[in-house]
Amino acid sequence: MAEERQLDLVEVAPLAKPPVCRILDYGKYRYQLQKKEKDARKKQKVQTLKEIKMRPKIDEHDYDFKVRAIKNFLEDGHRVKVSMFFRGREMSFLSKGEEVLARVVGECENLGKSEGPPKMEGRYMRIMLTPITAPRPKKANLPPVEPKKEKNKQKEQIPNPVLAEPAVLEE
Repeated sequence: MAEERQLDLVEVAPLAKPPVCRILDYGKYRYQLQKKEKDARKKQKVQTLKEIKMRPKIDEHDYDFKVRAIKNFLEDGHRVKVSMFFRGREMSFLSKGEEVLARVVGECENLGKSEGPPKMEGRYMRIMLTPITAPRPKKANLPPVEPKKEKNKQKEQIPNPVLAEPAVLEE
């Protein structure tokens, strides 16, 4: 039957009793499968990892700036690795770094959650934050729409009192 229609005989379920076969155009079938896979890859959200580095003696303004960046990353749906770097004698005051990281987690708790307690990796103390909510939609970069100007309409002419002819007063 497949040869009569100039199509292919494709075994769909070889393990079924009896095996199931279909008569179809195999090239077209493969093309449709590839299109489905491509669409599935397009719709897939790739969650990237962002990293923010801090120091235990971070200034208040710098801290606020970095926390704002962490919040933006979490809102966009990215995972964030917050790293605390210790230099020299700072290694003996690891509790200061833990306090700063705990403060970061506390400020971002409505947007992201910590994957665990802070971990030491060499001179770095790291913590991972994952977003809780769905990522916010991206803003479209569309140019502003200007109102259309109407042509062929004459402007209403208002007489200018300065340019008007002087009135002659009679006595």
